[in-house]
Amino acid sequence: MNNKHYLAAVGSFMMWGTFSIALRAMAGYLPGTILYYRILISALLLAGVLLSFKRGAAADNLRVFKALPPRRRMSVALNITVGGLLLAVNWLVFIHVVNHVSIKTASFSYFICPVLTAVLAYLFLKEKLTRLQWLSVAVCAVSCLIIGKDSLKEAGYSLVIASSYAFYLILQRRNQGLDKLVVLFLQVGTALLIITPFYGQLVPDTPADGYFYAGAALIALFFTVLPLNMQLFALQKLNSATIGILMYINPMMNFLIAVWVYHETIGVYQGIGYVLILFAVVMYNYHTLLGWVKRKPGIPPVE
Repeated sequence: MNNKHYLAAVGSFMMWGTFSIALRAMAGYLPGTILYYRILISALLLAGVLLSFKRGAAADNLRVFKALPPRRRMSVALNITVGGLLLAVNWLVFIHVVNHVSIKTASFSYFICPVLTAVLAYLFLKEKLTRLQWLSVAVCAVSCLIIGKDSLKEAGYSLVIASSYAFYLILQRRNQGLDKLVVLFLQVGTALLIITPFYGQLVPDTPADGYFYAGAALIALFFTVLPLNMQLFALQKLNSATIGILMYINPMMNFLIAVWVYHETIGVYQGIGYVLILFAVVMYNYHTLLGWVKRKPGIPPVE
């Protein structure tokens, strides 16, 4: 039994499921300002974790990196750089959407993200999809078109968030052999290096109040570093199918928060689109869900 790994996965997705509440509390600040300090504080926290608990792993990874052939070293460095850029783009657009568009749009992004990731894995990693999964991809595409008919802007934002994170996930599968936490630190550090030259544009007025820095530290700790570490811990034992199902906790919670807490309205076309995407999610994960039902109650199996 791996209850602690299962609970770690559930806990990480529940944290991200309430992220919109923390962001809305910071709605008075520019998205670029929130982004910059989220990345800065996250990089400092990750550096502290590595120095305290992962110093040996970091040294081992450096030796592994140096031993790689030149082309492989270049590939790893490029993946880390692009990964950092994708994180920065994803986080910036997500913050803007939650605070200045709608939370339901942000939640829709992560409903379609796993399906989009599967399509990209088919295209770039040659991973196969079943006929039922291809049908779910088609239904997902239709749902995006329908929501686009109701609000082209919201559909566009959803696709940017989903595609940036989907490409990020694909890149992570190519960083095999390196410690995931070390790679994450390098990506966040790279993101910090990329955005720092644009500090004046992202942060036109440096915040002077303690409320902002307390909120930024909260976001960095409880909605970035801690859930990411919990997810890395869960991935040591839980299989990808289990994680694939549990990750829907995040958009479901955000959607409920949008409707019940912030009273966001759902248009007719949006309602149809959301029903279709839920149908697509069930179809895509049908065999995994069926396996859960057929097994005895308990924690899903490990790899």
